[in-house]
Amino acid sequence: MLLKNIFNFELLLSIFKLFPPELSHSLALYSLKLLYKLKLVNIFFPRFKNQEFSFLGMTFSNRLGTAAGLDKNGDFIDPIGALGFGFLEVGTVTPKAQIGNPKPRVFRVFDEEAIINRLGFNNKGVDYLVKRLQKRKFQGVVGVNIGANKTSQGQKRIDDYIECFQKVHHYADYITVNISSPNTPGLRDLHNSDNLKKLIDSIDEEIKVCKYDKPIFLKISPDEDSNSISEIIHTINESCFTGLIVSNTSIDKSLLSNKDFHDYEGGLSGKPIMNKSTKLLSIIFKEDSSIPLIGVGGVMDHEDFNKKINAGAGLVQIYSGFIVKGPKIVKDILKD
Repeated sequence: MLLKNIFNFELLLSIFKLFPPELSHSLALYSLKLLYKLKLVNIFFPRFKNQEFSFLGMTFSNRLGTAAGLDKNGDFIDPIGALGFGFLEVGTVTPKAQIGNPKPRVFRVFDEEAIINRLGFNNKGVDYLVKRLQKRKFQGVVGVNIGANKTSQGQKRIDDYIECFQKVHHYADYITVNISSPNTPGLRDLHNSDNLKKLIDSIDEEIKVCKYDKPIFLKISPDEDSNSISEIIHTINESCFTGLIVSNTSIDKSLLSNKDFHDYEGGLSGKPIMNKSTKLLSIIFKEDSSIPLIGVGGVMDHEDFNKKINAGAGLVQIYSGFIVKGPKIVKDILKD
């Protein structure tokens, strides 16, 4: 109790939110890392009953995980894992390190529990991430989300995915192919059936060459129409891919009540996209219930988590909920 009074993490989070978003994010994660190194994480964030769950040959202590973007470079795998998540997804990672889009590029809409970001796959590159994966102590499931560098076009963009796949597949419990960020120009064009088939066929060949036998997911946009979704389902079913992660951020800012943000560029995440992303999850599940699904988008509490499960998700990820509510959200969501 004395330690909690001296090091009030919730108070620190409130203070951190006074800083610019990216600085606030870093301060919170490095503070968590300090608690982890001092072996104090379980004092501040007690563990709860194991809710073991099997999915695609993997065993999870529970169904809740982090979405890509929270820990792009794998710098915080162990401290975040110590909070009680059943799995983590790191990345998005690209072959070469890149700084991303110009700042400011993250905007918080606190009263709507929302975030707009146009980060643009800022990361330290795949080789850096591999070193972090090799050093991890977290025993839970860790997935890796892979992408393409901003300057890569055409076949070079596909080659970027292949390079990342080749380098991470030995160290990832599953891999996610991210074609749905709105912040890399033209990336969402990969949802087009012809473009998607070229990408997936190339990755399929690499899967066979590497004899990769673990799950691989495609992460899709919530802004696709029904025809596009049907084409994606068909393409996935004809490939070595395992399932879908539904979904990434939305470019539809009309989901925000505050019209001041409607013209902001970037992807919207958080509470306003909960209904849209969950509806898409449900549509896909109803069209083909055999496709394994991971639900993400707008999960802020236990009720939202259950809605994703009921809509067809085998696993659920959070990102903005963690940013807005802090580490206590893990216990809140996984309560009995």
